[in-house]
Amino acid sequence: MADDEQARREAMERANKARSMEEALEAAKADSEEKKPKKKKFNRRFPASKRHKNNLKARGDRKQRRPIADAIKQVKAGKAAKFDESMELHLKLGVDGKKADQQVRGTFAFPHGVGQSKRVIAFAEGPMADAAREAGAVEVGGDDLKAKIEGGWFEFDVVVAHPAMMRIVGQLGRVLGPKKLMPNPKEGSVTPHVGKAVAEFKGGKSKYRLDDTGNLHIVFGKRSFDDQKLQENLEAFVRHLQATKPTGAKGTFIETGSIASTMGVGVAIDLGFLNA
Repeated sequence: MADDEQARREAMERANKARSMEEALEAAKADSEEKKPKKKKFNRRFPASKRHKNNLKARGDRKQRRPIADAIKQVKAGKAAKFDESMELHLKLGVDGKKADQQVRGTFAFPHGVGQSKRVIAFAEGPMADAAREAGAVEVGGDDLKAKIEGGWFEFDVVVAHPAMMRIVGQLGRVLGPKKLMPNPKEGSVTPHVGKAVAEFKGGKSKYRLDDTGNLHIVFGKRSFDDQKLQENLEAFVRHLQATKPTGAKGTFIETGSIASTMGVGVAIDLGFLNA
């Protein structure tokens, strides 16, 4: 009997200790939560401007697909911003960009340009460096240009490199890569014809590349352009893109598309002309 009583007391003491420990842990947790500052929630939903609301109302059904000529007129009918807006094309492609045989990237020179003069730098030496300077490159060099970029200089839009200079440019991968400025042979920015490439990019030759969600975005002109020129630019690019369909892509390649000005609303376009 005495042994049973002793065992019962020891069990009760252990239970009391465990209960006390749980209470202490809960109290410590509550205390830490009280002291932890609450994060401010950032409101990403900004109220739409009066101009934007009016443009939405004028557009009507966002899913209505219009012929390209009508879509351009619709975009231009909306109230413009206080600057010459870019005209943007947004396409949804039926590919998986994570697969190597379904990558979509390249360059395209629009028939009427895009109204933008790009700042181009070139990695080249000797006669190729002279040709790049004559073509209008803002900076030309090798190790010295590499050091300048590593020092934080990024006043350029396109990097062109001679194949022999990729030993230097490759060391800038961690700097240029995240900014999508790394030259690539598929985009025509790694070429033995450096001067020609500089002139083309400076004159408005545009890069395009599929994003992680299967969408592709590119500027095809300015709002001030004539409607006919905008239409010809857009159709020329879409036909070029259709012709570069990756071998791994199955089914419909260019699924849907829309256009918009920089500060305007999107207008869905009819891509039926591709089948004509």
